[in-house]
Amino acid sequence: MTIGNYVGALRNWVELQHQYDCVFMIVDLHALTVKQVPAELRNQCLSFAAQYIASGIDPEESVIFLQSHVSQHAELAWVLNTIAYMGELSRMTQFKDKSHRHEENVNAGLLTYPVLMAADVLLYQANLVPVGADQKQHLELTRDLAQRFNQRYSDTFVIPEPFIPKVGARIMSLQDPTKKMSKSDENPDAYIGLMDPPEVIRRKIKRAVTDSGTEIRVDESRPGVSNLLTIHTALSGKTFAELEEHFQGKGYGHLKEELAEVVVSALAPIQARYKELMGDKSTLEKILGEGAERARFRARKTLSKVHRKIGLVPVQAPLAPKSSIP
Repeated sequence: MTIGNYVGALRNWVELQHQYDCVFMIVDLHALTVKQVPAELRNQCLSFAAQYIASGIDPEESVIFLQSHVSQHAELAWVLNTIAYMGELSRMTQFKDKSHRHEENVNAGLLTYPVLMAADVLLYQANLVPVGADQKQHLELTRDLAQRFNQRYSDTFVIPEPFIPKVGARIMSLQDPTKKMSKSDENPDAYIGLMDPPEVIRRKIKRAVTDSGTEIRVDESRPGVSNLLTIHTALSGKTFAELEEHFQGKGYGHLKEELAEVVVSALAPIQARYKELMGDKSTLEKILGEGAERARFRARKTLSKVHRKIGLVPVQAPLAPKSSIP
C-alpha cells in the first residue's frame, strides 16, 4: 500500500476499531478478476495482512482474515447473482473502466465483482461500510440487492449505510499532483509505498514535482508544493500555518529534505513490525486462521438463514459412522 492508503484510509480504520465491531478482509477472490502469478498472489495476501496489522489493526480487537478462507462469501454471491440484473451490473463504472483496460480478459468475474462485494458486506449484517467515492456505486447495489431479497423472502439482511469517516488528507501523485497517488501508477516515482526503504523514499521525494515560484505555501494554483505540505502535515501533525511559517524564506530543496525525514521516521515503526510479521509467517497465518474461524461463525448464521428463506434443504449434522465390527 502507499502512504496515500495509509493516511486516507488505514489510520481511520485503526480508530474505528475502538468504536465499532469491525471486520477487515483481504479480498483475494476479487483479485482473481485479473491475471495473477500464484506465488506472488499468496505472498501479496500475507503482505497486505501484515501491513494492516503493522499499521495498527489489532487482531484481538477486530476480525481480520482472507476472503477465500470463508467459503460462505462465494456461496452467498451465487444466491445474490440470481437476483442481480445484467443491466445494473453492466452499468457499473468500474466494470466499464476495467473492461476497457483489460480488453484481453473481460471475464464474467469482472461483471459479477460487485455481487461478491455485496456478499462480503451482507454476510456479516454490517450496519456501516466505510466507502470512498469510487465505491459508492457498489454500496448502492449492495443496498438494492439486500432490499430486493428482503422484499422477496422477508427481512433477512441489514441494509448497510455508507460511513464517511473524517476526511483524511488526500495524497496526490508525486509526479502529477493533479492525480491521486496510486500504486498502479506506471511511474514508480509517483508514489511512496509503506515498505519503501529510506533511500528510496528520499530519492522519490527529491524527484517530486513542485511548481514555478519559490514561496512554500498551500495554494490551489500550486498543487506540487501543496501536496508535499499535505504529506508533511498528515505525518508530522503540524498545521499548514506552522509549516508555512517554518519554511518561510527557505527553498524547495529544504522542504523536500525535511519531508523525506518526516516520512522515513513515520514509517519506521510500521516497517519494523511488518518485517517481524513477515519473518514469522506461521504466526501471521495463525492470526488469519483464527480470524477466519471467527468470520465463519458469523457467516454461517447468515447463510443458513438465507438457505432457509429461499427453500434449500438444511444441512443435517452427519451421523456417527456405523461400526465395522459385526
